[in-house]
Amino acid sequence: MLNIVLVAPEIPANTGNIGRTCVVTGSRLHLVEPLGFSLDERPLRRAGLGYWESLDVTRYRDWGDFVERNAIAVNDERLHLLTKKARHTYAEARYHDGDYLVFGCESAGLPESLLAANARRCERIPMLPDAASLENADRWRARDERGEKDGHADLLAQDVCGNFVNPDDYRISALNLSNAAAIVLYEALRQERFPGM
Repeated sequence: MLNIVLVAPEIPANTGNIGRTCVVTGSRLHLVEPLGFSLDERPLRRAGLGYWESLDVTRYRDWGDFVERNAIAVNDERLHLLTKKARHTYAEARYHDGDYLVFGCESAGLPESLLAANARRCERIPMLPDAASLENADRWRARDERGEKDGHADLLAQDVCGNFVNPDDYRISALNLSNAAAIVLYEALRQERFPGM
């Protein structure tokens, strides 16, 4: 069984869609608080349709609770942290039964401290750079130049190891969370030869 982990998801419809995908693939969903919605919200239920009651889902109060209850070590080989800041792509990764595909919140992704602590476990889905995909890329870059840019010191240090993209190559472009989860989950299932399907 594969595991989808959502850290601080914000949009109920995305979580509902991911829950539905988990049900039809026999995967388990892990929700790490804080959640940006109630599990009783209508958009969550609507996106998950009748699948939500069949979902194998566990809720955690924070990342530490998730790590403790699942016996996860730093740089645990079962972790796959999905971030647009990684050099290595999800297609280069090897997936196995029991792995955890970890996604961050829609607005900010995974915390940089978590990425830095697990640098070898970071992967990305290839996407066009902003200049090639966004007509308003200059507006986003101006926002970035006003000091709203991330830049965890440990991530900058990791560049020398080839683990992270150039931090000066700022990108706002990103896939929808439920699409990203489906892409990576189905690659992991393909590598496992779609067990039981």
